[in-house]
Amino acid sequence: MASTQLTSVHSLRRVRVHAGSGSGVPRALPKAAAASTFPLLPRRAATVLTVLGLAMIPWLVFLHTGLPATAQASHWAWTWTGLDSFEALGLLSTGLLLRRGDCRACLTSAATSTLLLVDAWFDTMTAAPGSDFKLAVLLAVFVELPLAVACAVLATRTFPRRDR
Repeated sequence: MASTQLTSVHSLRRVRVHAGSGSGVPRALPKAAAASTFPLLPRRAATVLTVLGLAMIPWLVFLHTGLPATAQASHWAWTWTGLDSFEALGLLSTGLLLRRGDCRACLTSAATSTLLLVDAWFDTMTAAPGSDFKLAVLLAVFVELPLAVACAVLATRTFPRRDR
């Protein structure tokens, strides 16, 4: 009988799930078994985070309809310098952690991927019409987004996994 190993998020205990009738697809854990292998704190956190995510939907509608189309920022240069500094720090720390063979590189790589996506979004959304916007789109399409995808792939491939 074929089996698949699942790892609990909190305790990293292994649970063996047997595939039914040679189908090659593991059947789902019974609800009681799933609850016992998934500790209470992460279950509660999952519920709270899901509710908070859903609660943000009306807030997003309010922001989109209530915010002005333009605004002046007092610290514009510091804002962009800070974001790009965090990206540089993420790339540098990921590279150094990878060079050392440190499994925490998956964390810095995931964070850097997120920063690059945010940078691409805000570059294009805040660019002035015309050549500034065209440059922002070119940088997003050919630099920031491909690098974000590369960092995301790197994060998933370097994520530590237990041997079976």
